[in-house]
Amino acid sequence: MCETTAGPGDVTASLPKPAPGEAVDPIRLEPVDEVEIVTLVDNVFDALLTGDERTLRPGRGAGMVAAPQFEGGRTPAGMIAEHGFSALVRVRRGDRVTALLFDTGLSPGAMVTNAGRLGIALDDLHGVVLSHGHFDHAGGLAGLAGARGVRSLPMVVHPEVWTRRRIAVPGSPADELPTLSKRALNGEGFEVVERRVPSLLVDGSVLITGEVDRTTGFERGMPPPHQAWTGTGWVHDPTVIDDQALVVHVRGRGLVVLTGCGHAGAVNIVRHARRLTGVERLHALVGGLHLGGPAFEPVIAPTVAALTELAPDLVVPGHCTGWRAQHALAAALPSAWVPGGSGTTHRLTAGAA
Repeated sequence: MCETTAGPGDVTASLPKPAPGEAVDPIRLEPVDEVEIVTLVDNVFDALLTGDERTLRPGRGAGMVAAPQFEGGRTPAGMIAEHGFSALVRVRRGDRVTALLFDTGLSPGAMVTNAGRLGIALDDLHGVVLSHGHFDHAGGLAGLAGARGVRSLPMVVHPEVWTRRRIAVPGSPADELPTLSKRALNGEGFEVVERRVPSLLVDGSVLITGEVDRTTGFERGMPPPHQAWTGTGWVHDPTVIDDQALVVHVRGRGLVVLTGCGHAGAVNIVRHARRLTGVERLHALVGGLHLGGPAFEPVIAPTVAALTELAPDLVVPGHCTGWRAQHALAAALPSAWVPGGSGTTHRLTAGAA
């Protein structure tokens, strides 16, 4: 179990280190003894879901709040669910544990509130990783800054995370999305580190993929209404090029891949992680897979087929995966698919030597 936390002196070890070679070259990813992924924010919360030896649920009693209409004046509030994603990742090697925050959810308060209801302190974080710049993954940065105060905290991002974007559906007014401010984040104590290529964190045991190679023929990205500002005009932005994933190698099990939205495509991301690390086995895939809605439903079948061939031990699709893809994955991978949700913890431990 992840019970020992790393000390303040370990922050330096959590800073990104340039991974050797280009993004397509092999990287030595140090195996870990355990990785624990706590979903702090997801689109759903179901207090009736049951867990097992690797999946822990918060249950109906989570988050007691004041409620004067009840005898005793309190009631369980459960976890906040919203259209966003955030996960706390704890990595253990031996007796040393390092905690990283991967994305922060949609609203300023949901992530911090849910962490509090789970009894998780966010003041011992060693770094933040943003999967990409969309606001439903970065909105909780304000709440995190408020909870921690202005203290230095490394944050790993892709250089295009600051891109202005909008949704311009023909016949409707264009809707510009909130854009991250580097100046504001620096002022709040985040030590922003920008990298396009892979980064190794936590003494080489956590990989941030950087830009993902797009190798499949079916994962084509966002539809034409998703646009980016070039400085002179708006253009179709299919790739969301700042999309990146977090990868850990659990000793004796294989790769654990954590995605925010998976804009690069779930299969592209897994292929990229395998190619970078030289580790063929996919142990777990957790996070948003962006297969919801009419523009992405044609991608479901080939994605499910490719993931079925990879035969992961655990698949926890969340956030923007969509209900049709959830059903398809559950049918194709019944022993691996597990429903996620705010407050759920997935604990993955090393295999026998």
